Amino acid sequence: MLTWPTGIVNEVALAILFYQVQLYADMFLQVFFFVVTIFGWYHWKSNQADVPITRLSAKGIKWYIISQVIGTIILGTVIQQLHIWLPVYLPVPAAYAYVDSFVTVASILATLLLAKKQLENWIFWIIVDIISVGLYLVKGINFLSIEYAIFLGLASWGLWQWRKKLRYA
Repeated sequence: MLTWPTGIVNEVALAILFYQVQLYADMFLQVFFFVVTIFGWYHWKSNQADVPITRLSAKGIKWYIISQVIGTIILGTVIQQLHIWLPVYLPVPAAYAYVDSFVTVASILATLLLAKKQLENWIFWIIVDIISVGLYLVKGINFLSIEYAIFLGLASWGLWQWRKKLRYA
């Protein structure tokens, strides 16, 4: 149960950090994670039935890829303009608007896939983690790069474990 409130503290701290380094899409992603955390904390029950691991259909994979591309273009375009639209609140232009937006959109899609316990969520997380390690290194947030390198290992392990479970189900 303590992971929910610690998640909220983490999301607030990361939102502040991402504001400071002009990764505005990541900053807004923390708002998404904050809402998901509140929702999860409210609805979480330890006695829920186990949801089976599933795979996306070919049509589902196409839908997620198209959503990723379109979402990145739209969000990147918006993020790139925020300093013009909201100069009082965001006076500095966004850094790496499209890379940051790609990470944000992929993280949201991965979260949706994870909630449905679909194997492909791990592929999205692996891509997010690889890009995030590089992005945070370029921005000089070394400790966060290390954290995402660890997440990369965990996502790779999760993919391997879920594939094993799916194979023997």
